[in-house]
This record gives sequence, C-alpha cells and structure tokens, in this order.
Amino acid sequence: MREIKRIGVLGGGAWGTALARLLDEGGRRVTLWARDAEVVASINQQHANPAYLPEIELPPTLRATDMLPELAAASDAVLLVVPAQQLRAIASELAADLRPGTPVVICAKGIERGSYALMSEVLAEVLPESPLAVLSGPTFAIEVAQGMPTAVTIACADSELGEHLVAAIGQQTFRPYLADDLVGAQIGGAVKNVMAIACGVVEGRQLGDNARAAVMTRGYAELARYGRARGARLETLLGLSGLGDLTLTCNSDLSRNMSLGILLGEGRQIEDIMAERRSVAEGMFTVSAIVDHAHDLGVDMPIATAVDGVVNYKADIERTIDNLLARPFTTEYQP
Repeated sequence: MREIKRIGVLGGGAWGTALARLLDEGGRRVTLWARDAEVVASINQQHANPAYLPEIELPPTLRATDMLPELAAASDAVLLVVPAQQLRAIASELAADLRPGTPVVICAKGIERGSYALMSEVLAEVLPESPLAVLSGPTFAIEVAQGMPTAVTIACADSELGEHLVAAIGQQTFRPYLADDLVGAQIGGAVKNVMAIACGVVEGRQLGDNARAAVMTRGYAELARYGRARGARLETLLGLSGLGDLTLTCNSDLSRNMSLGILLGEGRQIEDIMAERRSVAEGMFTVSAIVDHAHDLGVDMPIATAVDGVVNYKADIERTIDNLLARPFTTEYQP
C-alpha cells in the first residue's frame, strides 16, 4: 500500500477547509476542491475562506481548485466533505478520474433521502473500486482550525488502510481512534444532528436544562435503537462518533443544527432561517429519511418524528411538545 502524501479534500465549507488546513500543517500536499469560484480565489490569493471560516489564516501551501478531474487523478486519498444529499452526485463526477484503489474517506454526516442509504452504501454503488473509511466524531470546524485538542473515530474495514489513514491524518491535537464499524460511525453522526435540532428547540423555548438533558438521553436511546436495527455495534454508538458527537452537538450553538433549533424554538420560520444561511444543517435534510426508515423497521423514534413534523411539515411547536409530554409512561430500557 502506497504512502498517503497527496490528499484531495472535496468541499470548501468550514469543515472541509479546517481539515485541509490541518492536513497541510501536518506536512501533506493538500488540494481543496470547491464549486464556488470566490472560495477558490480567496484561498489561493488571500489564504483565507471568509465565507465559511472567517478570521482563520490558511497556509500559502494550501491550494484550492474547481477542477475535479485533476484533483482526482493526483490524489493518494480523497476526503469527501460535502453535504450528505449531494454526495452521490459529486462522487459520480469523481468516478471517471479517480484511480482504482484510491481510498475515499467519508466526512459527511447523513442518510440519503429516498433510498435510506448510508454514505458508505452510496459509495459502494458509485465508487465500487475505492476502499472506504469514515471520519466522524465531536468536531467543531473552528476549533480544529485553531488547533484545539480534538478526538475522532476513523472507521475502516481494512485495518492496514486504517492505520495508514491514522498516520496521514493524525496529529498531536487531532487524535484519530481506529475502529472497523462503518455503520455505527455513520449512524451516530446522522442521528445526533436531528437530536441537536430538538435540543435547540428546548433552548429557544427556554424549557430548562432538565428538559435538554432528557432530550439528549432519550435521543440517544432512539439513536441506539435505530443503529442496532441497521447493524451498528453498541460500543461504537457509545464512542466518539456516537455519544461523543451527540454530547457536543446538543450543548452549543456553534452547532448549525442546534442553532437552527434555537431559532425555531424562538418562533422563526424555517424558510426565513435558511434564507440567511450559507452552511447546511444536515439534520433538517436527514430527519425525514431516518423517520421514514425507522417506521419501516418498526423502530420507535418519537423525538425524531417530532423534529420531522416541525421542520418538514410546519407542525406547531407547542402542540408538538405537548404531544411528546403526553406519551404514556413506560420502562426506560426498550428493545
């Protein structure tokens, strides 16, 4: 297996830019791909990405491009840091020029609408000759870009490849923990975004810390039930990519999903909130896929269902909260 020296990062948002900066400072040759010509020009000329990661200086050795074929052909590994609902289309563009055997690391957190596919299942269809890994965990892009200590999961079925990726990505302040449960690593990242919206509504409605702790805990129970139904291992769901990510995302308005929920809780309309944003809150797009699939699997997810109603069907928030509180009492541990 060849050493991973040249890394292509697909996605010019905050997380893609933070990862590209991290990898460049770790001595890798990094090219960042973005569709937005202004983002590409700003990175190459001003060494900054003010649209998505303001006040962060980028190294002059980090290069950006909007030419996907050249990046694909020249990379020893590719990180896909694009919105989950766009991953299939972008990976399809990548397919023609990516060398067979080039590892692809999934950094998107979501479940595909319509198919209910995990991102790894999408790539198994679109890039069947590429070995896959998942990078997930409790990560705010701004803190990674600032060099603050961070720990993540890298899930990879091929242990040798996983060790190469850890060596390529890991640094003193960015600590990857190797795992082999790709399903669990993806379920945690997808469902926690939905629960962060719910916790944001609690915050926006000023329902108190008790209520937020209850939503987090019962939200984790939903995450675990759905994860087990899809074949995830419990130890993965209790790790960095599951409980760790849930804890971070549900406790700070730095989270795009929690901040969305806060504004909804304060009475803002979803279309007005989204009109003001450039970054994607993945939870609002993933929640319908999770709820529909959970229903098909017979998995009870009342908090996720409530979020889906508020986000996608304009359900009244007060009535939705009342309905949750009126649910019958039950045992804490459920299959």
